[in-house]
Amino acid sequence: MKPADCVELGHGRWIPKHAISFEAIRASGPGGQHVNKVATAVRMRVVLEHVKGLNTESRERLVSLLGKREKEGIAMLRSGASRSPQTNRRTAIKRFADLVHAAASPPVKRKPTAPTRSSVRKRLSDKKHLSTKKRQRGERDFES
Repeated sequence: MKPADCVELGHGRWIPKHAISFEAIRASGPGGQHVNKVATAVRMRVVLEHVKGLNTESRERLVSLLGKREKEGIAMLRSGASRSPQTNRRTAIKRFADLVHAAASPPVKRKPTAPTRSSVRKRLSDKKHLSTKKRQRGERDFES
């Protein structure tokens, strides 16, 4: 059952708002004096144990997808592409939702393929050609 004060991550997954915290930080990049004095970038922290709608395998995949952005069960994402802190917050939530969705879907198993008949035939004919070439190198008779 999903409470009213939560953030929807899509596909039946959600997280309570108390598990997310935002911190305004200074953005990097161009912008002149404005970028140096206004904190428009956002650092989002999410407590991973509060993400609802994930099984244990999906949680493990989420931790591996986060990599260095996860420490002690807390995910940290940074967003600073926009000049608006609200837009950066939405972008950070969207990126986290995309990561959760990617972790929820199991990886596709690789289906091994066999070489085609023509490629096997070509490989064997090339092999035969090289072996005859090398055999001819040693068939010289210098005593006659």
